[in-house]
Amino acid sequence: MIKDPHATAAALLPLVGGPANVTSVAHCMTRLRLGLADRSRVDDEALRAVPGVLGVVEDGASYQVVLGPGVVGRVTAAFEALLAAGGTGTADDRADGDGRNGDGEDGGKSAGADDASVAPAVTPAADTAADTAVDTTADTADALARRGAELKARQKARNATPLKTVLRRVADIFVPLIPALIGCGIVAGIAGLLTNLRWLPGLTPALTALSSAFMALIAVFVGHNTAREFGGTPVLGGAVAAVVVYPGVAKVTAFGTALAPGQGGVLGALAAAVLGTYVEKWCRARLPGTLDVLLTPTLTVLVSGLLSLYVLMYAAGEVATAIGTAADWLLTTTGALAGLILGGLFLPLVMLGLHQALIPIHTTLIEQQGHTVLLPVLAMAGAGQVGAAAAVYVRLRHDTSLRTTIRSALPAGLLGVGEPLIYGVSLPLGRPFLTACVGGAAGGAFVGLFAMLGTEVGATAIGPSGWALFPLLAGGGWAVTAGVYGGGLLTGYAVGFLATYFFGLPDGAGRPVCDPEKHEPRPADRPGPRPASPR
Repeated sequence: MIKDPHATAAALLPLVGGPANVTSVAHCMTRLRLGLADRSRVDDEALRAVPGVLGVVEDGASYQVVLGPGVVGRVTAAFEALLAAGGTGTADDRADGDGRNGDGEDGGKSAGADDASVAPAVTPAADTAADTAVDTTADTADALARRGAELKARQKARNATPLKTVLRRVADIFVPLIPALIGCGIVAGIAGLLTNLRWLPGLTPALTALSSAFMALIAVFVGHNTAREFGGTPVLGGAVAAVVVYPGVAKVTAFGTALAPGQGGVLGALAAAVLGTYVEKWCRARLPGTLDVLLTPTLTVLVSGLLSLYVLMYAAGEVATAIGTAADWLLTTTGALAGLILGGLFLPLVMLGLHQALIPIHTTLIEQQGHTVLLPVLAMAGAGQVGAAAAVYVRLRHDTSLRTTIRSALPAGLLGVGEPLIYGVSLPLGRPFLTACVGGAAGGAFVGLFAMLGTEVGATAIGPSGWALFPLLAGGGWAVTAGVYGGGLLTGYAVGFLATYFFGLPDGAGRPVCDPEKHEPRPADRPGPRPASPR
């Protein structure tokens, strides 16, 4: 656990290339997300060795340091403070800076003053040699800068596929909303529990209002973030998206049907804000400055607003309804099979970054039904991961380094933070990643089976999973829902453990590092390159 976020931030900053190499700073629930000018200046191994760092992930547009929930916010604030101060927060940084100044500036000036009083003038040959040295240094610096830019461009090109670009933008729009979704979801759960127990009847209406207010206006926040992500004016994006939730739209008729406030939900807000951004950019490129101030905002709201009312809200409403119907049908009709597939495939989706496509689907379901039935099923993937890591811990008794990693990462895994176990344990070993997926599939099938039998398990917010999801559970009574969800977790743990213990590790894994008869290291354990991990 990170006790001093300022010390952690100070340790991270020089390892990512210093203040000049950091172009942007943000964070999600578990990761510090950095934009870097030159990726080659990052010391990956040293970053992983910083106390409290659970792993590092590169996602094309950002370099991500996994720190864990709660901690990441404090470290990010300290990191931003260091950047604002020019990175002068550590003694090492100051020493390095003083050394550079002494060599390049102060030292040069003092030497120059002394030489002027006692030494002859510099000869042309010496002057030429000095110029050549400076030019060589400059050429070397330019070459390194060009090389870094080329590496960054190649890496960006590899990750800039249309699908990954869209998913990254979707994540950047919705991820900042997750803290509010979590807070409002927990308040909604408390209000529901008090209502069921018939406790504090005077307080429950206030709690309901608090939990529902954000969801009633979430379209405005989606529009604001969408416009910012696509290069428009955020407040105009929010203004255009606000029409989706305005009560007065009930008086508007589209395609012969009266619109309903909130129709289309976050999908309609997303589409309206994207359209508004393109209208705004079109106007700014063509209108002179004197007219731009008045006409650009007006045309943005008018054109995109009317199209949202008469086209986008209706279309997005149909899509949102189809998503809700499909999710309900999937679990009530083919629950066990659907849970098996969803729970088994979620870890690979996380590894590839494709799970971001599910964020607007979860949000749409929460808007429509008050909870998402997909999240508890997908959370079973984390249970399979925990079970697999426990099996590796038991089998590889003599690998103290790996066991230390597992001990530090298991608490986070139990609370639904899976990156440390994915990138630190199961994925590098190969087979345990696959057996973790088997455990997730079993847990998903368990929850899906009960959905077929009429016990629906949902979550009132997105973000947490594992044991952290219990306060957000909703469905057919909290006790029954919690029992089914807890049973799914235990199933995922057990199957992930057994599959990994018996099939997830190569023959001979966990044997002593010395042959008992010869008392010498076995060939596979002798110093030197290790054989490749089985895949």
